[in-house]
Amino acid sequence: MFLEQINQPNDIKNIEKSDYEALAAEIREFLVERIAACGGHLASNLGVVELTMALHLVLQLPQDKIVWDVGHQSYTHKILTGRKDEFYKLRTYGGLSGFPKPRESDCDSFGTGHSSTSVSAALGIASAMELSGDTGTVVSVIGDGALTGGMAYEALNNATNLKRNFIIILNDNNMSISENVGGVSTYLSGIRTAKSYTELKDGVKNTLNKIPGVGEKIVRQVDRTKRSIKQLMVPGMLFENMGITYLGPIDGHNISQMVKVFQEAKKLNHAVLVHVLTKKGKGYPFAEKKPSKYHGVEPFDPVTGELLKPKKKAGYTDIFARVLCGIAEDNERIVAITAAMADGTGLSRFSKLYPNRFFDVGIAEEHAVTFAAGLAVAGKKPYVAIYSSFLQRAYDQILHDVCIQNLPVVFAIDRAGLVGGDGETHQGIFDLSYLNAIPNMSIFAPKNKYELADVLRFSVDFEKPLAIRYPRGEATSRWKEIRTPICYGKSELMYKEKDIAILAVGAMVETAVNVREKLKAAGYCVSVVNVRFVKPLDEALLEELTHTHRLIVTLEENVLNGGYGSVVSRFMAGLGVNTHVLTIGVPNFYLEHASVEMLRKEAGLSEETIVKKITDCFDACQEKVKNR
Repeated sequence: MFLEQINQPNDIKNIEKSDYEALAAEIREFLVERIAACGGHLASNLGVVELTMALHLVLQLPQDKIVWDVGHQSYTHKILTGRKDEFYKLRTYGGLSGFPKPRESDCDSFGTGHSSTSVSAALGIASAMELSGDTGTVVSVIGDGALTGGMAYEALNNATNLKRNFIIILNDNNMSISENVGGVSTYLSGIRTAKSYTELKDGVKNTLNKIPGVGEKIVRQVDRTKRSIKQLMVPGMLFENMGITYLGPIDGHNISQMVKVFQEAKKLNHAVLVHVLTKKGKGYPFAEKKPSKYHGVEPFDPVTGELLKPKKKAGYTDIFARVLCGIAEDNERIVAITAAMADGTGLSRFSKLYPNRFFDVGIAEEHAVTFAAGLAVAGKKPYVAIYSSFLQRAYDQILHDVCIQNLPVVFAIDRAGLVGGDGETHQGIFDLSYLNAIPNMSIFAPKNKYELADVLRFSVDFEKPLAIRYPRGEATSRWKEIRTPICYGKSELMYKEKDIAILAVGAMVETAVNVREKLKAAGYCVSVVNVRFVKPLDEALLEELTHTHRLIVTLEENVLNGGYGSVVSRFMAGLGVNTHVLTIGVPNFYLEHASVEMLRKEAGLSEETIVKKITDCFDACQEKVKNR
């Protein structure tokens, strides 16, 4: 009923104050209903309904700016800016993104997808507005988890230089601060920001400063005493000591209280941090009880909370977790590291079995990698499990701290390749490119679950940097009978024929085998190579293939620039042979949100498209030979 009145930005201002709670309930019901149908981020969005409403009541969009850290909690923001009718296509091809997207709406001021970035981005916007003389309000909304990322502190340190209003909302859903501290702090925060208090404080200081000889000394002593009392009674002194006014903590589900504090925060002509306590999953019992389970979910039954799709078979993540736990049982050198993704990377199992050898460093990928380097220097065997798109944040640490020293750190790169609905910020299509360029780094991509297990066992005694990349989802059990022992730097020739050789990386082996069957049905002779080691390159096999094959095809779920195909092309050009190379991979552009199947079509990686590319290229090569 009230949600029907929200059709464009700022419509919430027409809702009566007495109806705010009813509107919040409608929004939660809408979110559960829509996310149950199409999947998405549920718990985080349920937790910020009132917070988002309060911001929209205080701000005037799009003139004022909100930057959402990570951005997966922006669903209510999208509803309140007139996009609720587009939620039936949430995270689908051509539909509404699950993250802020400026091209979707002027009210999405900055595109986000990774954590710990919002303060930097919002500070940049605020600084630009200051230069332009724009008086609009800029707000960064950052979660307590994102504050483990070092970039957030770099931005907070820089924010103290700003001479205009800038509001940082700390969305804390940890609920670890007791009520009595929260109540006292809210009271003192209100006094501190009140205009009458500020005027009184300035008046007292001015009067004391006029006392000849002793005035300034008294003022300094009062300031020191005040700071000491604050440190005893008021949380947030870290921010205060950095020069950022701290307000809170306040109840993140009390709209009136938040509106009042946000309005007071707007009066300050410098950076201010408002600490807001919220409950992740609020309003939906299943999500409240298990917020991690309902962080990002596939379609589910809203009544029972159960997933609609049957439980999938073991995925690559499960295989990694099980095998790592097994080899760690007999090897106390092995330690495991994650960056706030114990469940997502499968390491929660390891943490229960070997709690003293498990390290969750929070959302701090750069620290995770250098921390692993330190462990390796001291004789341990670190396994760093991080998603492909998040590992790229630690590029310098991989290059400088691990690979220059040639340390035996194993990078378990989860979610490599196309991942689907989370969109361009989460696609794992760059890791081969950014790792290929680093000396001393070796890269392995398993074709099935057995090979993942084999390479993990191989890695135990491999005393150099090693990256093992594997995709999201079910781990194929095909080709159990083709299980060649792993030999460093060597690929696996699965099917040996002539004319056309398809060299496939990791998850693309299955596609390559299916393509081979289609090509053979059309009368072509095709070999298939399971690349295994993307780096180092199996140069001996490549040279051997040139003797019997006229076309070599590389197949990878990675961008073409800097990927496996580019390395093969460069090597083949150096041989000076007539064998042609066709590189097939992800085009050099960002792929948006859609199903993996749709993304493969968009990227030209569907089996039908690959077959056509190969036949067209091979037939063209044959025609050239005839015309010589």
